[in-house]
Amino acid sequence: MARAVSTRRKLVVTVVAWTVGLLIFFPILWTALTSFKTEAEAIASPPSFLAFDWTLANYAEVQSRSDYFRHFLNSVIISVGSTLIGLLVAVPAAWSMAFVPGRRTKDVLMWMLSTKMLPPVGVLIPIYLLFRDAGLLDSRIGLVIVLTLINLPIIVWMLFTYFREIPAEILEAARMDGADFKSEILHVLLPMAVPGIASTLLLNVILAWNEAFWTLNLSASQSAPLTAFIAGYSSPEGLFYAKLSAASTMAVAPILILGWFSQKQLVRGLTFGAVK
Repeated sequence: MARAVSTRRKLVVTVVAWTVGLLIFFPILWTALTSFKTEAEAIASPPSFLAFDWTLANYAEVQSRSDYFRHFLNSVIISVGSTLIGLLVAVPAAWSMAFVPGRRTKDVLMWMLSTKMLPPVGVLIPIYLLFRDAGLLDSRIGLVIVLTLINLPIIVWMLFTYFREIPAEILEAARMDGADFKSEILHVLLPMAVPGIASTLLLNVILAWNEAFWTLNLSASQSAPLTAFIAGYSSPEGLFYAKLSAASTMAVAPILILGWFSQKQLVRGLTFGAVK
């Protein structure tokens, strides 16, 4: 009886999981299918799922109108650069909060997290003016700086959580053996937290890659990433759904492929320390 109940429960959980997964994936699938339609078929009612004339004309026109690879390179530099700089700052910060906590450590962590609740539009004008005066508008360096700052609380929180699961006695033993601060972090702490660091890196690359608000407002032609590449296919005359779908598919494909091949590492890192 218990086995039958357990089997039914697993079946229900499996069905629910697949249903939720398909619902989440369907918009991506529909966007990819629409990218192979003509503009007339893209807005046809009722829409066709597979019974349409497949074409690559949208991809050819998107590439002819915009330099996809320049936008792609900008996205790679901005997302990877902001993540690596964030890690350089967050690792010692999370180490100090995890292993040398003070009276206000929890307050600092909560304050850092609270900054993510601030609407970005509320600080757009002062940041825009600061970037204008510093000559950072429409520059990769400017976008790297702003994305590092907005994602830094998440990096610190994730690393703090992972570091707390590492026994402090191991670091104390390293100090007794003569390890200095640099050796303690590089040769003891980081190798033990590789899954957590990897998942933090992957998650923040995804967040930076998908960031649209700041990239659209602080970039123009030189540093525009793929989010601006997608936005270029909306116009006062309306939306070109097929071309917009092609641009969206080209923009999300690299990060989807990265997430697919690194999903085991990402899940392992996100559940690091969850079960003792």
